[in-house]
Amino acid sequence: MAKTNIHPAVDDGVKQGQPGFAGATLVCKCSTDPVEVAVDNEFLFNHLCGCTKCWKPEGAMFSMLAAVPSDKVKVTRHEEKLKVVNEKAVLHRHACTGCGAHMYDTVPDPQHVFHGFVFIHPELSRQPGYAPPTFAAFVSSVIEGGVPPAQMGAVRSRLRELGIEPYDCYSPELMDIVATHAAKAAGVLHA
Repeated sequence: MAKTNIHPAVDDGVKQGQPGFAGATLVCKCSTDPVEVAVDNEFLFNHLCGCTKCWKPEGAMFSMLAAVPSDKVKVTRHEEKLKVVNEKAVLHRHACTGCGAHMYDTVPDPQHVFHGFVFIHPELSRQPGYAPPTFAAFVSSVIEGGVPPAQMGAVRSRLRELGIEPYDCYSPELMDIVATHAAKAAGVLHA
């Protein structure tokens, strides 16, 4: 049976992060005048995403995303090439108009649980050593991207073989953050 390809950054095995990794420069795929984004923070909650909205590099079934505090992200070169893909979406995906790579995603709604975070694509990092993806979110959504339902067992098996736990929502830790936010907003939880 042929190996199920998930994402070029993990298909040959998941690389472990380096202790002390504290940020990097993200670079789009343009061969000239690439967009560059400085990230002055470790990459948090690195994961794969099966949704059809996130940018995926060539040959990827899943996208790869990590979160960083929004004040730790700054466009340093060719900001003029960035455009929000869909301003009505919950996530404002800032894509390069040259190559199409999504450089970062913001959450403009101040009431949203992830407001204050920016989602980045670690594989665009110029520097190695970021924390590896530890889970896959919205795994069933790859069906909406064209993966036959009959292949889902192989997809989940390959993710587990790579040490990436598959979920059809977020990881338990992120779901706890979502539930805490909702409980505070409802007045059920204080502090």
